[in-house]
Amino acid sequence: MNFDDTPQEVAFRAEARRWIAANAPRQYEAELRKSSLGRTRLKDANILEVAKAWQKKKADAGWACLHWPKEYGGRGASPIERVIWQQEEGAFGKLSAMFIIGHGMCGPTMMAYAGEEQKRKYLPPLASGEKIWCQLFSEPAGGSDVAGLRTRAEKRGDDWIVNGQKIWTSGAHYSDYGILLTRTDPTSPKHKGLTMFFLDMKSKGVEVRPIKQANGQSEFNEVYFNDVKIPDAQRLGEINDGWNVALTTLMNERMSIGAGVATGFPEIFEFCSNLMLEDTPAIDDRNVRSKLANWAVKASGLKYTSFRAISALSRGEQAELAGRFQAMLLRAPGTRVEGGTDEIMRNIIAERVLGLPGDIRVDKDVPFNQIPTKGRT
Repeated sequence: MNFDDTPQEVAFRAEARRWIAANAPRQYEAELRKSSLGRTRLKDANILEVAKAWQKKKADAGWACLHWPKEYGGRGASPIERVIWQQEEGAFGKLSAMFIIGHGMCGPTMMAYAGEEQKRKYLPPLASGEKIWCQLFSEPAGGSDVAGLRTRAEKRGDDWIVNGQKIWTSGAHYSDYGILLTRTDPTSPKHKGLTMFFLDMKSKGVEVRPIKQANGQSEFNEVYFNDVKIPDAQRLGEINDGWNVALTTLMNERMSIGAGVATGFPEIFEFCSNLMLEDTPAIDDRNVRSKLANWAVKASGLKYTSFRAISALSRGEQAELAGRFQAMLLRAPGTRVEGGTDEIMRNIIAERVLGLPGDIRVDKDVPFNQIPTKGRT
């Protein structure tokens, strides 16, 4: 493992550091440093407005979506340069939270399946933060089974008419566009009859209802579609091949979320150091220390695993406090689910990495409209 930058990386880091020092919104730095998962707020400013202003400034100077091609609003930078930028951006990187779905999931899907004219039209304002995107996949009846979705899209001339409901859609209440997975052929097995689209979230018939979370915030939403018209030109991929398109999104989702989530160990260590249990600090309790030691080892393992990946990138071997603690703890279950549950991830590793036999799925090859549902006769 090599912690040193190459000469080219040294120059890039110095350039990034100079620009950030001259342009970052320093008035918010202290608050951003104290913010954590589930609680990124600014006392005297609208964080969405601040985030969009910072993203636009980065885009104008060529620092937005560094790894994207220049023609789509990026810089054409290398993976290691992207890592260096994130290290130098530090606390200001937390302002990018509302763009992670668009930049990390929707953008790559558009690059893979949209037409060239569409990519040049929609991707630059996505990169600059002028337009925010969301991902419309999960549904109330499906849980982690994305292919169990029931939102229907029916072809009428050159348009599709969409009806149904999505849930747990992060950022839908402030998003301008979204990518939408629908069912277009209920007579096919559930993975075969899906089609992906992108749409304007202000389209007639789209209704967004924020969900109140346990931590008091409303980052997730229900989204209803009532006869929403989507032009066929906004279809991504082939008709009834939406599952393969969705896999592009999901693979990028897991990478984006997994790479950006903090462990929370420094916060919990500070919390335990200052918390009093009866007449002694919690940190003096042997059971507390044992648990903290276990978490420290895991956090250290994650840290150095990341450093090994960074070293590999650098060598060209790999492609591309109580209040804070409480908010982070209450937000954590959402993170465990949104990038794929533990069970889903274990199945993926077992089947796609280790080549083990797949789970028995009795509904896998059954036409979707023949799968029994609750209350169905």
